[in-house]
Formats: sequence, C-alpha cells, structure tokens
Amino acid sequence: MKRNFTEWISAFKESIATYNYYIDFDKVHKNVESIKIELNILNSLIGSKNIEKDFESVIIKYPETLKCLPILLAVRANEIPVVDINGELRYNFKKMNYSPEQYKIFMRETGLFDLLENRIIGNLIDYVTGVETGLDSNGRKNRGGHLIEDLVESFIVKAGYNKNENYFKEMYIHEITEKWGIDLSAISNNGKTEKRFDFVIKTENMIYGIETNFYTSSGSKLNETARSYKQIAQEADTINGFTFLWITDGKGWKSARHNLEETFDVLDTLYSINDLENGVLEKL
Repeated sequence: MKRNFTEWISAFKESIATYNYYIDFDKVHKNVESIKIELNILNSLIGSKNIEKDFESVIIKYPETLKCLPILLAVRANEIPVVDINGELRYNFKKMNYSPEQYKIFMRETGLFDLLENRIIGNLIDYVTGVETGLDSNGRKNRGGHLIEDLVESFIVKAGYNKNENYFKEMYIHEITEKWGIDLSAISNNGKTEKRFDFVIKTENMIYGIETNFYTSSGSKLNETARSYKQIAQEADTINGFTFLWITDGKGWKSARHNLEETFDVLDTLYSINDLENGVLEKL
C-alpha cells in the first residue's frame, strides 16, 4: 500500500530534546573550576583605583592568570590576533610574548579594564560561569545530532539487534565491504569517496545502511541532504543484498517538504520517528 506523504510528514516531531540538551552544566563547571584560582587572583582587580598598575603587578607575579583573559571575551584560545594602527598583533596568553604595557593596551581597548575597574561585574567566577554557559549553548547542534542517533539506537536495540553482532555504529563503506564482501562501489563512486553510515544492520538476507538526522529549523542544508540521499537511494537500488535506510524527522522539513517528497517517492525505506514507534525496524 502506497504511503501518503502529507500524512507521513504531518506526524513529524517538534523536538526530541532531553533535559541535558540545552546546557551541559558539568562541562561548564569543570571549565570554570580549571581556572578558579587564577580567576580569584584577578578578582583583586575589581574596583581597583589604579587598575593598570595593579594589573601589571598581578601578571608579573602571577603570569598564569593571563590564560583567563580570552574567556573573559568569550574566546577559547591561547592566542588572540588583533589589528590596530601599528599592524597585526598576536597576543599569547599561555606565555607572555609582549611587554606588560602592551597587555595593558589589550585590556583597555577590549573593555576589560572598564569591566573590572567600574565594578560592572562583582565576581569573575560568576561572570565566567555565565560566559561558559553561553558558549556551551553553541554545542546544541552537536548534541542534537547525538540525540537522534541515541534515539534511533534505542529502537534498534528494542527491535532485538545486538551491538557489534548484527548492528554496528558509524561504519564506513570499506568496512562493510571487508566484513561481508559486498561490492558498494556504486555508492562510493568506485572507491573515490568514503561514505560512513550512522548505523548498519545485518539481517539474514540484507545489509541496511542507515542515515539519521533531525532538523528543528529550515535551511539550505535540508534541500542538499534530500538530494544527496535521493542519489544514494538510487545508487543502492543497483546493489543486490544492500538497502539504504534513512530516518529523519523534525519541523524544519516543513519548509523543505518538496525536496523531501521527491526522495520519499523513490525511497520506500525513508522513515520517521513515528514509523520507529510503530515498529518498522522489527519488520526488516
């Protein structure tokens, strides 16, 4: 029975976010803890009446405090390049490579002296915790990718498959070929490209190469993904004993539904989370 695309996409999820998706506070606290002593030393500069002199004294007596300065600007780096009227400078915060006077210029021009001297913040530990929290929010994209992989893997296990026995995670084409002797050159462009599948399931009569993704927002990448997987689906059709299986979901597809529908029309094994919940993997 032919599936109805409109009905299928209408069941897409808005989110699969878990509680720890938003911020990894363990990571945040670990990062702050690693420079806690140095931050407390720098706390002595808050409200200083002679901040330039006090700053120079601190970095000369405690040069290790320099490593804290990039994170005060929400930068993860040991070096920061700056272009000014004198040309390009590259400040090193692991080992002082300029005079204290030059580092004072850095502090003044970036606004860090103002931040400390005028008590705009009350405590650098609290401030850096906030900065780290903001930076960690950028990691949601990576965590989102792991969310869908973890969710799909839970359904694979529920379907009765065992890891490294009849299902495998992150497997390259050459590894599939070496393990089961199947020719996948139609997908790899005769060995010129190296494709990696998120999961591979091996049943008695078939090898399934599985890709997973979840999109909460729209963008050009969705159209590229749909076109790319449509091509893989067509190439996989020429290989006996191999089936390409794509699991995708997310409200982001609503704005790219036409490209997704094109792939839906040629790939019978294009599934959603709703399909997984209805036991589609048990039927492989």
